[in-house]
Amino acid sequence: MVATDHRRPPRASHRFLRALARVLAAAGLALNAYVHADLAPAYDAVVAAVSQGDLFRLEAALGALAALLLLAWRRLPADFFAFAVAAGGLALLLIYRYADVGELGPFPDMYEPSWSRDKLVALVSQAVAVVATAVLMVTTPRRRRRGGPAGSAESGGFNG
Repeated sequence: MVATDHRRPPRASHRFLRALARVLAAAGLALNAYVHADLAPAYDAVVAAVSQGDLFRLEAALGALAALLLLAWRRLPADFFAFAVAAGGLALLLIYRYADVGELGPFPDMYEPSWSRDKLVALVSQAVAVVATAVLMVTTPRRRRRGGPAGSAESGGFNG
């Protein structure tokens, strides 16, 4: 008996949605990286064991790496990494905007209860990246194991 492959190729609309989400996520991460790299020198004076400027540089580097991975590697681990970078940055931006948590270990007190143009750009760019990477993760095509259809003995599944 010959096993048939019941997988369908992704529709053009599905491919377009994924490509658009990938470009939007990479653009959001890249814009956020630029904003943080640009602001870093102004925050070098906010210091505990680590300066806020150094943390901004780290955020910029992680955002740039995530954007490059999204565009060059185009795999689920890159999508997860980009989501983590964008969601983590967004969460910290909102926490330090609304809560004065003080110094935490080696991290300085980064409470800043006002909105600036740069902070709004960072907020929107990270939010776009979070939503776009979530779309990428939800719409990732599932791949079956080699060797046979799902549930067959060749694929390691059970027929029961």
